Amino acid sequence: MLRSFFSYLAKAAWAQNLFTNWGLAWKVASRFIAGTNISDAMKTVKELNKLGINVTLDQLGEHTSSAEEAIASAKGILDTLNEIQKEKVIANVSIKLTQIGMGTDDEVCKQNLINILQTAKNYNNFIRIDIEDTPYTDQTISLLNEMHALGFGPETVGMAIQSYLYRSEDDMRKLLENGTRFRLVKGAYQEPANLAYPKKSDVDANYDNLTSILIDAAKKFSSRLSPEGFVPPIPAMATHDEKRIDFAKQYAAKVGVDKEQIEFQMLYGIRRDIQASLNKEGYPVRVYVPFGTHWYPYFMRRLAERPANIWFFVSNFFK
Repeated sequence: MLRSFFSYLAKAAWAQNLFTNWGLAWKVASRFIAGTNISDAMKTVKELNKLGINVTLDQLGEHTSSAEEAIASAKGILDTLNEIQKEKVIANVSIKLTQIGMGTDDEVCKQNLINILQTAKNYNNFIRIDIEDTPYTDQTISLLNEMHALGFGPETVGMAIQSYLYRSEDDMRKLLENGTRFRLVKGAYQEPANLAYPKKSDVDANYDNLTSILIDAAKKFSSRLSPEGFVPPIPAMATHDEKRIDFAKQYAAKVGVDKEQIEFQMLYGIRRDIQASLNKEGYPVRVYVPFGTHWYPYFMRRLAERPANIWFFVSNFFK
């Protein structure tokens, strides 16, 4: 019920207008968002790097409504890559394809993506394509395959995949044939029961199943974190669920995959204790650091995912 409610709010223009003009909202949201511009984000990246934690930067935004908006968003992503190179921080970049034109002007989206990937390749950096809701899944995978065919290999571009979708294992196995690097998430969008597991226990079980497939692929391809920290290994388990983390660690040890062949990813502002613990154990840890003015949909999905986030918001309301 709560998930459906906050998923609805994430797309409701009236709620966005109301919420973003409310000072307390930004105060609470800023726990999860590293400011509204790249300068703010860079301060956070440097702080995390000092702790031995790598970063993936996300310039927030999705579902642009015109080619001009999509091109402007792509320019912001290029600026982010340039800033990473200039500041010599350990960070790669995550993007959403609807932000750069998918669903509005697909040719513009393709050219924007090529420009972004070429810049990342020039810098030996890495782009992660975030997976969005299911109307865009086939198109996202098709475009990723097209980019691979154009010479932007798995060391330049990978994608996220969601354990709550029935289709994810088949999608993953096909893309793993060339060593595609994956961020494995549970899924933050509201999807119908004919497309996604409705029960949390089934989502968790599939998460562990997909984790084992990814770790097996890491062993097969001998993938590991690149020396400069930009390019992740094949498996990036993005979760704050300690049971899922323990499963990954135990399975990797069982099949003989060492720590630098897997990566754990977490969201900025959530479970810093686990981030520090994994880092101390010697596992690569990467924190997803979002920034920008289009923070409202992202924040709503964080509230939908974890009841603890809702309590954090409500408790701040009464302070």
